[in-house]
Amino acid sequence: MIKDLITKNRSYRRFAPSIKIEAAMMKNWIELARLSSSGRNMQSLKYVICTDENLNSLIFPHLGWAGYLSGWKGPEENERPTAYIVVLHDKSIAENYYCDDGIAMQSILLGAVEDGFGGCIIGSVNKSRVGKILRLPQKLEVLYVIALGKPAEKVVLETSENGEIKYWRDNESVHHVPKRPLDEIIHEVL
Repeated sequence: MIKDLITKNRSYRRFAPSIKIEAAMMKNWIELARLSSSGRNMQSLKYVICTDENLNSLIFPHLGWAGYLSGWKGPEENERPTAYIVVLHDKSIAENYYCDDGIAMQSILLGAVEDGFGGCIIGSVNKSRVGKILRLPQKLEVLYVIALGKPAEKVVLETSENGEIKYWRDNESVHHVPKRPLDEIIHEVL
């Protein structure tokens, strides 16, 4: 059921390093993005699949992990993602990718969740450094990095109280994610 997949699709930031993801499986998830809607059907998004540990270790320092968790620099070495998908915009195809990035990344992550994996869309990326590491041509712009792996943390959804939406971790390292109540986000029924 789609609601179950969406509920399980959390921003996981800690992973089991011993469980690897095969590039072929990641290609299947990107196929979901390929089949998804695209503004004007321009299809200007491209992807780099990174499963190599050495390459992943070069990318990791250029990622920001959790803005609300002050003082947390990201997963420890034994909790890091086993793979990344770098989401690119091919500027030679179109000037704008509209909302294609969100649609595509949601499709990729729903595929990952369905296959027992999870990830985190990272927008806080040193894009120029990651582009240099990947030796990208100028026409390809880094938009996001999706960190992927077998989740090694518990994430709990909760109903927001008093408008508080900052995620947090408790003493047992459970990651809590407050969501605004439905009646608060529906402005009006006509």
